[in-house]
Amino acid sequence: MPLNRRTFLGTTAATSAGVVLAGGAAAPSAAAAPGHGAKRHTFSVLGTTDLHGHVFNWDYFTDAEFADADGNDVGLAKLSTLIDEVRAEKGGRRNTLLIDAGDTLQGTQLAYYYAKIDPITARRGPVHPMARAMNAIGYDAAALGNHEFNYGIPLLRKFEEQCDFPLLGANALDARTERPAFPAYHMATVPTPRGRAVKVAILGLTNPGIAIWDRAHVEGKMTFPSLERQAAHYVPRLRSMGADVVIVSAHSGTSGTSSYGDALPHIENAAALVAEQVPGIDAILVGHAHTEIAEHRVTNAETGKDVVLSEPLFWGKRLTVFDIAVAWERGRWVVESVSAEVRNTNTVAEDPRITRLLRTEHERVVAYVNQVIGTASEAMAATDAAYKDEPIIDFINFVQTETVTAALAGGAYADLPVLSQAACFSRSAAIPAGEVTIRDVAGMYVFENTLEARLITGAQLRDYLEFSARYFVRTPAGTEVDPARLTNAEGIPDYNYDAVSGVTYDIDIAEPAGSRITDLRFAGEPVADDARFVLAVNNYRASGGGNFPHIATAEQVWANSDEIRNTIISWVQENGEIDPARFASVDWRLTRAGPPVFDR
Repeated sequence: MPLNRRTFLGTTAATSAGVVLAGGAAAPSAAAAPGHGAKRHTFSVLGTTDLHGHVFNWDYFTDAEFADADGNDVGLAKLSTLIDEVRAEKGGRRNTLLIDAGDTLQGTQLAYYYAKIDPITARRGPVHPMARAMNAIGYDAAALGNHEFNYGIPLLRKFEEQCDFPLLGANALDARTERPAFPAYHMATVPTPRGRAVKVAILGLTNPGIAIWDRAHVEGKMTFPSLERQAAHYVPRLRSMGADVVIVSAHSGTSGTSSYGDALPHIENAAALVAEQVPGIDAILVGHAHTEIAEHRVTNAETGKDVVLSEPLFWGKRLTVFDIAVAWERGRWVVESVSAEVRNTNTVAEDPRITRLLRTEHERVVAYVNQVIGTASEAMAATDAAYKDEPIIDFINFVQTETVTAALAGGAYADLPVLSQAACFSRSAAIPAGEVTIRDVAGMYVFENTLEARLITGAQLRDYLEFSARYFVRTPAGTEVDPARLTNAEGIPDYNYDAVSGVTYDIDIAEPAGSRITDLRFAGEPVADDARFVLAVNNYRASGGGNFPHIATAEQVWANSDEIRNTIISWVQENGEIDPARFASVDWRLTRAGPPVFDR
């Protein structure tokens, strides 16, 4: 591949951080008021985030065009058409930049196929579809997301090599040298009709949670300091290098909270804190939180000036458009105004250039996921699984329990009861009666989690279940229960509500969070505080994801490097039939002062 700016930046990032950025006074504020009669220019920065492997407007789990209740469309093919429209509207490609805020490499079966089935890391392996599409569309830079690390650093490095744009991570450091492991920033220029081009610095920041969520891949290799610290380190230096405009692409939400609690000293969703604490930033493209923010202004505490934040939803459903007006003032361009909006990709058709480019890869993956691997004696669905104990979740727990039990057989922990946790990852997951395909099974478990076994006590189990039960909205006895409003209390996502098999228990939703678990039993007997269990648990949860109590510090007695999804697929292939009679049971139920909320 010929030398390009990504290759150059990738090989010189550490030197740049240690030498080029080693000093220099901050330039005058980019928001200084322009003088009378100043030359002016307006350009645009377009932003995407959390693409999660979506190229086509297609759902590989339903084998149909993507559809949701809000009428959204997804994918880079849709984005490409919209980007072309906005570029034409804003003065062409010379007058626009295109950036992304991370989470590109995981999320669809298309992404999974080229990571695991026909990996890009193989000798003479293919070019990743996301790299091909993003290169064709013409991205200028992309921040690293936490999901970039899901398949390991070698695959990420290969993807980086295949991209014609830099992957940025100012707070992704080499653990040994503490220098940037990826380029920290990208310096772009926007030509103007008169005078010097506008110099635009794009600083990339990723999520500190990588240290927890992908510990197996990054421990001892990379460290992830706070976004605030690294932004404070780089922004003044970018200004001293002549940046007229500083844009941050941050894979971090705006809430100021962390799903992992105090397991890390760095905040997960820190984008607004960066805007508030670090002077010299003009705009932040926000990612990670999967929310839509058209325009949010945060006042910088030191300068009193607004920083404009925008987050364009996820999967390519939206495109952020920052419009930036600059004026020539005392020999440089200064920012006069910044505004932001989001555009909806459901207003355009897929770009045939992108769909033609990747049609073969798409069809190959469709054929893969539609392979029949077994049968089911009856249909199962996750439609109600967020608030009822449904067989489809029991099936996940059954396979996990069986896998861990077999792994511990004959060892020191063989006599301990094995419990298992699973969540409703997708309410649209379904196993049909009759033939079962890979996509049916994969649709139950949409994440690339692996399986572990941890030791817990009865008291710790109760704490774990109480924490999980926060997910339900408190609903007094005697009032109507609306399933649509019963779950996701305080914004807790479905994947952070765990149902545990191997014990039975009630969740009294009339009680406050922390006092809801009643009648917790194992084999019909009350669970003692000092009882010992093995919990089959996914690596995200075991690493602190969701901040569940005890589990991250519990002793690990077994772990497997294969994805849980593959374990379930292999189980179906080996056993031939999924029969709920083997595993379906009501282990938990919602109650209010005794009576169950729902009939089975």
